[in-house]
Amino acid sequence: MDQNQIDQFINEVVILTQINHRNVVKLLGCWLEEEVPLLVYEFISNGTLHEHIHENISSNATRITWPDRLRISIETAEALAYLHYAASMPIFHRDVKSSNILLDEHYTAKVADFGISRSVPLDQTQIPTLVQGTWGYLDPEYFQTSQVTEKSDIYSFGVVLVELLTGQKPVSFDRSREESNLAMYFLSSQKSKEFADFIEEKVLRDGEIKQLRGVAELARNVYL
Repeated sequence: MDQNQIDQFINEVVILTQINHRNVVKLLGCWLEEEVPLLVYEFISNGTLHEHIHENISSNATRITWPDRLRISIETAEALAYLHYAASMPIFHRDVKSSNILLDEHYTAKVADFGISRSVPLDQTQIPTLVQGTWGYLDPEYFQTSQVTEKSDIYSFGVVLVELLTGQKPVSFDRSREESNLAMYFLSSQKSKEFADFIEEKVLRDGEIKQLRGVAELARNVYL
């Protein structure tokens, strides 16, 4: 392991020992007897949210329904609210994305991967840091200023909401260059297309238009 990997390992242990929430993956222990130390988590059986939105994870896989997507988004929001406001010290996740949201046997959301997360002193609302995260989910303000805040996680969560609505990936070169970023595609589509034209067909079948529009408006407000 290089020093960066060691730092992330230690950071994940420190962060997760501060957290107790039903929608955050539980750290059960760690194994330090090998050359590469291991973290041991609770077993989460149904893969990642990313797989269920964007991939067929088995030949019998079905895309998760809109009611499940909505519940998962609420559970993820509750986990982030806990991290930001209810943990012993505020925690900024810094890499919120659909592949870091695991689903258990009941399709309950479990936020995972705290390797680059940061605890924040109670008297601070932002911290300077090297920009880290995943392209397509990065808050532009964080990218430009290197100041991470709770809004950085909220922006990334907004991208997850749009994934759930549209079935589109956070970055795709199948879209135009200007719209390769999902946030830009979403904002552009809201201006230039009918609502039903950029929402995933299955979502339209499963959901009520008023509710879908409400979630879309929530996501839009994250970006503005």
